[in-house]
Amino acid sequence: MKILVAEDDLASSAFLAQFLAQYGEVDRVVDGLETLEAYSLCRQELRPYDIIFLDIMMPKVDGVTVLKAIRNYETKKKIKPENKTKVILTSALSETDYVKKAKEVGCEGCLSKPINTQEVHNLLVQLGIVD
Repeated sequence: MKILVAEDDLASSAFLAQFLAQYGEVDRVVDGLETLEAYSLCRQELRPYDIIFLDIMMPKVDGVTVLKAIRNYETKKKIKPENKTKVILTSALSETDYVKKAKEVGCEGCLSKPINTQEVHNLLVQLGIVD
């Protein structure tokens, strides 16, 4: 499995990446622009991310805007639903307008910070990504 952690807090990014490494290859980026660049590059190389853990509040481009761009790209390229990248939003802001917008745009789940590894695992099971 190919995973991207998009998180500007280095401690949170390292923690989540270390936990997720048991499930596959993990890349890390620190802002919204890097997220879009990494996503685009992997799509071009025909090795797309299976899942992106995306912080809502990031520098340069916020998570909701990144999610919209990803979903627009997938629609434009007519990517089948089963081949779309799953996006899990992470936020210290539990139920904000950002989270509501992200759910409307098409994220597969939301996790509140601090991240609980059992919740991450349960969500991956629920999404059918791991057993």
